[in-house]
Amino acid sequence: MHDTNTATNGAYAYEDWVLHAYYSKQMDVQHSRNAISWRKLFLSRAKLKATGNTSALLSGFAMVALVEIGIEPDVPSWLMVVFCVNTTLLVSIHLLAVMISTCILPHIEAVSNVHNVNSVHESPHERMQVFIQMAWTFSTGFGILLFLNEIVLICWIKFNVKTVNNNITAAWAATAVVIPVGILFLVFAFHFYRRLIAHKFQQTNMGLQDLDKMVTELGNQENDFNDIENV
Repeated sequence: MHDTNTATNGAYAYEDWVLHAYYSKQMDVQHSRNAISWRKLFLSRAKLKATGNTSALLSGFAMVALVEIGIEPDVPSWLMVVFCVNTTLLVSIHLLAVMISTCILPHIEAVSNVHNVNSVHESPHERMQVFIQMAWTFSTGFGILLFLNEIVLICWIKFNVKTVNNNITAAWAATAVVIPVGILFLVFAFHFYRRLIAHKFQQTNMGLQDLDKMVTELGNQENDFNDIENV
């Protein structure tokens, strides 16, 4: 009789241990999901903040350049058309990035200030990820390239060959400086996003391996629990 009770108590103790391990693994999986979601939230918030600040600054400089630039009467009309189109695109793209940042960022900030792990699912950063990436690309990609082009156009308008100063050399010097900088910017952007994609792929692969290991362990523990119930 004593042996029967001992065996029964041992079976129930092992059953409790299996249940505890099973629920612990489920909590670990949920914690991993929440950690990934919080990481995405903080990354989206940082991108929107950087986008808003950069776009507001560069669009402001472009507007000041458009208003304050002194245009000589003999500036070629095609050069003025290119300058106006470039400035309009520059300001429009950056203002679009600012609008996206202004609309989405308050909702992310409201959730990030709540001290609750599960509140991350109330944030719209995952559903609005396309707009966040679009604002980030406009601000740090196309916007900066257009701003570099804006500098070259301003130099050509100010130091045109037909002006009194006849400083065409200054315009060519500005162009010679901006072209390598633009190429360096493109090379850096290409390598940066290539390394970033490789890092994300590695992290995702490691996360999938961890989840696969957790699923295997949960399956083994569930089989053990079913064996105990059958006994």
